[in-house]
Amino acid sequence: MIERYLDKIDFESYEQFKAEYKVNVPEKFNFAYDVVDEWARIDKNKLALVWADDFGNRKSFTFHDISLLSNKLANFLLSLGIKKGDRVMFMLKQRPETWVCFIALHKIGAVAIPATYQLTPKDIEYRCEKANVKMILSVDDEELVSYITQALPKCTTVNHYAVVGDKIPEGAYDLRKEIEKASDSFTRIDNEITDPMLLYFSSGTTGMPKMILHDFSYPFGHILTAHYWQRVVDGGLHLTMSDSGWAKFAWGKIYGQWLCGAVIVAYDNEKFDAKNTLELIQELKITTFCAPATIFRFFIKEDLSNYDFSSIKHCCVAGEPLNPEVFNRFKQYTGLTLTEGFGQTETPVLLANFEGIEIRPGSMGKPSGDFAVDIVDEDGVSCEDGIVGRLVIRNIDKHYPAGLFKCYLDDEAANKSAFRMDFYDTGDMAWRDADGYYWFEGRSDDVIKCSGYRIGPFEVESAIMTHPSVLECAVTAAPDPTRGQVVKATIVLAKGFTASDELKKEIQNHVKHVTAPYKYPRIVEFVDELPKTTSGKIRRSQIRADDHKK
Repeated sequence: MIERYLDKIDFESYEQFKAEYKVNVPEKFNFAYDVVDEWARIDKNKLALVWADDFGNRKSFTFHDISLLSNKLANFLLSLGIKKGDRVMFMLKQRPETWVCFIALHKIGAVAIPATYQLTPKDIEYRCEKANVKMILSVDDEELVSYITQALPKCTTVNHYAVVGDKIPEGAYDLRKEIEKASDSFTRIDNEITDPMLLYFSSGTTGMPKMILHDFSYPFGHILTAHYWQRVVDGGLHLTMSDSGWAKFAWGKIYGQWLCGAVIVAYDNEKFDAKNTLELIQELKITTFCAPATIFRFFIKEDLSNYDFSSIKHCCVAGEPLNPEVFNRFKQYTGLTLTEGFGQTETPVLLANFEGIEIRPGSMGKPSGDFAVDIVDEDGVSCEDGIVGRLVIRNIDKHYPAGLFKCYLDDEAANKSAFRMDFYDTGDMAWRDADGYYWFEGRSDDVIKCSGYRIGPFEVESAIMTHPSVLECAVTAAPDPTRGQVVKATIVLAKGFTASDELKKEIQNHVKHVTAPYKYPRIVEFVDELPKTTSGKIRRSQIRADDHKK
């Protein structure tokens, strides 16, 4: 499929890939018709999705199945008056209806708003009012349904609510029954490539969540993600660990993977369990696998010698920086090399350890084809190698790469801050070494300024993570009357370790030996869990805010 849209697929080197990669975006492209329906036309039996849960339930869907089911759902939505441009929010976990919903909304030209099932009534109300949502779809989870029911009276634009499951609340549609009743015949509705297709709310690590808008060209950006970084293969089973409400779902569980003809694994688990996940990988014989670094941290705490990883051809990590300690130990136990990638809800993969690049543990790798990545200072001037600056995508006034979001919807201030001069400012801080590798420092708000030094939190976290007692940690700046700021480490201990003053000193001394002594955490706090966004990212801003209240 991807050969239809690329000038060239195979490259002899990374340098050639960077220089010659080009994607051709048709003006009327619609992922639902031109990928899903097209695969169904080419091969009625081509597998698209394997659904699994933690209770032994398994179900498979072909592209032909997804095509017909999405036609049915599209007809149901049209019957309710949902039309092109309308916004529909859904919280479907990883039920098979998630994929049907994405494709049906694309077919009618409505804007899909995926959301996590962890939203509170206040979160639901905020999103519905902010985005002018016309309809909500959800699973029948008792708490979630209760939250939606509480929020609905305050959601002034929502006209319809549909539920997937056995417990349908009063006033809601039974989505499965409505899909079953609807016609599977559907006539294509044309769209422009610039029409709005997908809307994500940001994680809200700083301030209220922003609306991130993608148009119908967005799936093409994830050819880079799926084919060149995750290295999925036609017919191979790909598992990305992500709930359907996170942008990582768009990265790893639909667009690029189906463009490449891969089979997506829907792991519909209620709560992450390392043992269950490892058993599923072994049972289904996963071909390619992608997960946040946290999951690999939990993996290496298990006895990995009990599991068969021989089916996995490629393994990658994103969503948060990868500590070299995790990289080294996972390779030691499994023989698999973790290839890191970096991007945002606003983008596809921007930097990665692509094929042909010698991996340097801890580095994000090198820039993707089609993206002019650079490091700049506050004035927009390119930084020399080794200097920490702002990570940006340059030359977007001359070439707007496929997959880069269109705007922060209805937020002039955010757009003015992000789009300036000729570049998009990611808001992340990084540096580039003499060989062109990029190294993550942190969000611009996360960099610590202590006694004249600029200290990147990730570098200190990587040092702390090499201590055997540490399961997770977050490094932040804490206020200090003498130094202005000092380094603070908030730590979740691994099983078998107990918090104590002696352990604090041991970790501090450990960091002094692993990295430059001035970077050691002068404050160490042990906690049961770290504050995180609904997408699983550590909320360092909350840690900083709590410290300022003390």
